[in-house]
Amino acid sequence: MDRAHSTGPDGVSAAALARDLARHCVAYREPVPRLAGRQLANTVLPYLALCALMLWAAANGYGPLALVLAVPAGGLLVRLFIIQHDCGHGSFLPSRTANDRLGRALSLLTVTPYDSWKRAHALHHASTGDLSRRGTGDVLTLTVREYLARPRLSRLRYRLYRNPLVLIVLGSPLNFLVLQRFPSGMGLPWRAAWRDVLSLDIGLVALVTGLAVLAGGIGPVLWVLLPVVCVAAWIGGWLFYVQHQYEETVWESAETWDFHRAALGGSSYYVLPSVLQWFTGNVGLHHVHHLNSRIPNYRLQECLDGHETLGRVGRLTLRDSLDCLGLALWDEKTRRLVGFSHLRTLPAF
Repeated sequence: MDRAHSTGPDGVSAAALARDLARHCVAYREPVPRLAGRQLANTVLPYLALCALMLWAAANGYGPLALVLAVPAGGLLVRLFIIQHDCGHGSFLPSRTANDRLGRALSLLTVTPYDSWKRAHALHHASTGDLSRRGTGDVLTLTVREYLARPRLSRLRYRLYRNPLVLIVLGSPLNFLVLQRFPSGMGLPWRAAWRDVLSLDIGLVALVTGLAVLAGGIGPVLWVLLPVVCVAAWIGGWLFYVQHQYEETVWESAETWDFHRAALGGSSYYVLPSVLQWFTGNVGLHHVHHLNSRIPNYRLQECLDGHETLGRVGRLTLRDSLDCLGLALWDEKTRRLVGFSHLRTLPAF
């Protein structure tokens, strides 16, 4: 039976269950300034302290120490990105103006243009799981039929794109360090996108120049900036991948697409050890986030604990997530995400 309209053990349709859970989530959408302030302090302060120590180490010939420290610093940068992400949703602080100001300030650390990313990410939330609206803020995913209809060279390009080494190891740092320095594909009007991106680029040049003066050259600054951003990009790229690219995710045609069903069924619950959940700002509770993007990250666990069903759907452990690496195509017949090896089982292939 079509999973979008299937029924659970109590005879409740998946879409109806998703809407019921969305109503539950509404109670947790109000920001709590005390919790927001605590999270900001316990993330920004240790991050800046680690970066300062790394800069000192790199400037004084202790490069290996700086590289070691890039791992926890990169983890904290992921947490900072989640705070900026919440600001983009207007959920981190009660005031929209305060959210936008904080988000733009944090963009100097995350090297991510705030307004452009905010717009593209909003489109992602509005279209997750809709086959007719792929391509903005998501990982490009072809159906089996679309892949087979492509010429050989186009298939090869898609295979290269979906290779984890290209998509995550190379692609994630390339996206943050290079592609985000330009406004193409950001989802904003042309002039607004250029203004947003260029203002951040100018700010980054000023920041790097100032740090280079303090450190006695550009070398130590790059020794800190590049490893930290790369570590954060690898973590963030992997998280974004497994949040929607797992076998039982949900994709629908425009005619049958349902926002709440797609939010619940098309976003995983990535069950992480507590220390990793802390560093990643609870983003693994992604099904809850998509049901209601106005819930601050520091209240997602509270929301999940408040309804037992949320803890049972879309579960993906660290071990389970490794199996996601080979997935690349949406099979419209089996309604599963499959790997390229699945093609060998098809009669016409």
